[in-house]
Amino acid sequence: MSAPHDGTSPIDTPTVLAPVPILTLKQESILIGVLAAVNFTHIMDFVIMMPLGPQFFRAFQINTQQFSLIVSSYTFAAAISGIISSLFIDRYDRKNALLFLYAGFIIGTFLCAFAPTYPLLIGARIVAGAFGGVAGGLVMAIVADVIPVARRGKAMGMIMAAFSVSSVVGVPIGLYFANLFSWHAPFVGLAAMGLVVWIGALKVMPNIISHLGGVKKQPLKELASIVSDRNHLRALSLTSIIMMGGFTVIPFLSPYMVSNMGLSEAQLPLIYLCGGAATFFTSQLFGRLADRFGKHRMYYLICSASIVPILLITNMPPLPVWLTLVCSTLFMVLVSGRFVPAMTIISGSTIPAQRGGFMSVNASVQQASAGLAAAVAGMVLIQDGNGPIRNYWLVGVIATLFSLSSILVARRIQIRT
Repeated sequence: MSAPHDGTSPIDTPTVLAPVPILTLKQESILIGVLAAVNFTHIMDFVIMMPLGPQFFRAFQINTQQFSLIVSSYTFAAAISGIISSLFIDRYDRKNALLFLYAGFIIGTFLCAFAPTYPLLIGARIVAGAFGGVAGGLVMAIVADVIPVARRGKAMGMIMAAFSVSSVVGVPIGLYFANLFSWHAPFVGLAAMGLVVWIGALKVMPNIISHLGGVKKQPLKELASIVSDRNHLRALSLTSIIMMGGFTVIPFLSPYMVSNMGLSEAQLPLIYLCGGAATFFTSQLFGRLADRFGKHRMYYLICSASIVPILLITNMPPLPVWLTLVCSTLFMVLVSGRFVPAMTIISGSTIPAQRGGFMSVNASVQQASAGLAAAVAGMVLIQDGNGPIRNYWLVGVIATLFSLSSILVARRIQIRT
């Protein structure tokens, strides 16, 4: 005779938590390499859009407002999908979830390559953003799940180095093939690279189910549990404040360099080449230092130091090119460098059973805050025609205030796992 049914489903039944996969240092390095490749492709898919602007203007006969929608459709889709995915992503093996999301991103990128009209290109960007944004957040969750906290800063530094590689290597190569063939070429290349990375993830990633088990709530209750936790709210606030402290300045760096500093458009790639090359090494260095001296302490130091180049870069008069590159490189090193210990703190602020959902919400907050920061700066700055940009110094002050307040918030975040 069968046991009486108590009204609970199998997913509601308490189960024993599975152990965290124990990897050798070599296996950890391979896994981090694959995750960094995932991060690189989805970041590259976003950043390549901006330098391709002139080709899109010609191909689709669009104006600047329509082009901004191509760019923002990715971030808006990522923000919305992050909230939706937080309702259920912690119910699945991390490996299977990442493979599914990354496959969707590859399909979206492939659709971008062959979009024949402007509306279809917008649709393809929404697909790519919806899957790619969540995949990026899940990458951070996997690192926090698998890598011990003593080595997690180094791992985060390697993952964050993908931003630098996309600037130094990805954008120039993408632009080269776009100029050689057409704007379609970078997306074809990214989709092909994504397929190779997907196969690599399928072969080398372990199944990660240590977050499963326990009593599962209803999806909306799970989301409510995530956003009602005080430690989570502090971590999400830190994400938002960091983005506001950086993306008020970053989007207008190139226009300011041309309009106010006297750099030519041909010289602009030097800023990203020098800055990206430097941050590729310093992001990994900052990760190791965070493991050695403490995540919170390194965040306080790097964030405090970043205030100097923020105020410097937003108040500079015309300088020799070499000195301008020194200042812009210092800005990129420290402003991006503070994300390394910050992401280690943020990803460790939750428990494994909620980490996937929490990092999905965090990715949404990150995308939304970046857009809000740019909008705030846009309201402060003034430019008459092609003349110099005014009030950039005030944007620097705003970014400084956000940066200082982020230190106060970070001090109150507890690293749980």
